[in-house]
Amino acid sequence: MSNGMNLVSIHPKAKIGNNVRIEPFVTIEEDVVIGDNTWIGSHAVIMNGTRMGENCKIFPGAVVGAAPQDLKFKNENTTLEIGNNVTIREYCTINKGTTANYSTIIGDNCLLMAYVHVAHDCVIEQNCILANNVTLAGHIHIGKYATLGGLVAVHQFVRIGDYVYIGGSSLVRKDIPPFIKAAREPLSYVGINSVGLKRRGFTIEQVHSIQDIYRILFIKKGFNTRTALEHIAIEIEPSPERDYILDFVKHADRGIIRGLRQLNGSYQE
Repeated sequence: MSNGMNLVSIHPKAKIGNNVRIEPFVTIEEDVVIGDNTWIGSHAVIMNGTRMGENCKIFPGAVVGAAPQDLKFKNENTTLEIGNNVTIREYCTINKGTTANYSTIIGDNCLLMAYVHVAHDCVIEQNCILANNVTLAGHIHIGKYATLGGLVAVHQFVRIGDYVYIGGSSLVRKDIPPFIKAAREPLSYVGINSVGLKRRGFTIEQVHSIQDIYRILFIKKGFNTRTALEHIAIEIEPSPERDYILDFVKHADRGIIRGLRQLNGSYQE
């Protein structure tokens, strides 16, 4: 462990792994675990309840594991769980959990760009990218390989599916099903995330099947959500992607985002 010029405040009971580099003016509180080969930049604050994996990078000014901004929180013993290979850029603020879930979770290989805020009890699965100034309210669940553009703000309790791409400056008020792109105001389906899917090894057949599903769910006229789900179950061959979409939409307690906007009698992308 390196501690720069000894201008750091590390509680003696904090558990610091091997080959951890800690720059000057860092504060690490008592109930903290930091994995091997991690770098903590100057003026970062790692607070009680933080559990950090290996090979992480915490950039200057980040505040990690702060108490929830929830008036019901009474200093209960909760945690922030950070996976391996996570990068948290300058001035991010990440809160630990409340007694609702007892933890906030950030999966392996995530990138949180500068000024991102992650509130209490959020779950961000592996390989997600949150661009600058993304703001997550409490209890949000983001699936793997999701990308949120800059200035995206997400309402509490929203769920975002795997491989979703959300355009910058979007306001996310409802759940976003997996594999799609979302943009515009109000937030709408604007196609599937075909580029992202192909980069992650999805076949042309899988991509076309997903497109067929969302044509029924979001584009076909005269179908409400329940009717669309019934037609998808009948018309689309079973697959893990089809079943995941059906299950996600069925359990979207907040409802899902709207389909393509209808302009002058025709749907527009």
